[in-house]
Amino acid sequence: MKKVILISFIILSFGSMAAQEIGLQLYSLRNQMKDDVEGMLSKINEWGITKLEDGNDGTYHYSFEEYKALLEKNNLEMVSISAPFEELATTPENVLKRANAYGAKYVVCFWIPHDGNNFTITDTKNALTVFNKAGALLKSEGITLTYHPHGYEFRPYEGEFLMDYMIKNADNFDFEMDVYWFAHPGEDPVTWLRKYPEKFKLMHLKDCRKGIKGNQNGASDVETNVALGTGQIDIKAVVLEAKKMGLEYLFIEDESSKSIEQIPQSINYLQKIK
Repeated sequence: MKKVILISFIILSFGSMAAQEIGLQLYSLRNQMKDDVEGMLSKINEWGITKLEDGNDGTYHYSFEEYKALLEKNNLEMVSISAPFEELATTPENVLKRANAYGAKYVVCFWIPHDGNNFTITDTKNALTVFNKAGALLKSEGITLTYHPHGYEFRPYEGEFLMDYMIKNADNFDFEMDVYWFAHPGEDPVTWLRKYPEKFKLMHLKDCRKGIKGNQNGASDVETNVALGTGQIDIKAVVLEAKKMGLEYLFIEDESSKSIEQIPQSINYLQKIK
């Protein structure tokens, strides 16, 4: 019954937005997946989630064919795959091959290499070159490349931010908003969604414990991740805006050691958003 209720939530709450669904970023279960891949995939299925984004952990100790079979057994679909910056820069054809093997519609890069906390316009322009070139290759086969900011992109540049410069020069790629990593450096996620309504295609839903002071370094204690709706980020406002915009997949991500307990709480919270 619980599973039926959760699946009904996805259909009823987001049915008007075509294929928009609540999914899960697998990094949330990185520690548990090391020991029990089959059990964790079964648990995700029990939660009523069917769409996944991988978390840079490959297929664990399984072959690709075995791992994909386990996903299919649990009615799970890898709709977004991760790609390190270096791979996009040197062998984007391998990324394309992997995305096609999963049948994924999206590829996401989570980090731009830079020197410590010193993220500059040079780093930004280098990333634009890599992302636009790799994005063009992926786009040629119907796959969208997205970049996932982590907060260090909100350094001032020519009266705006490096983030603005990147978005305005993103010709062949789009963005995945992690709500936590927009709010952590002091930005309002809803404001950015409204400022660039055509550039955000995916989202990570992640909340931050109340009273936590953020930074622009892309670093925080994972234990500040709390169940959605219990922290200091206005998750409801973000979800409603994302729903209005038609973002296709909203991935719950919980990096804390309590993710197994908190993810069901987050799902229950999302059920109540109208």
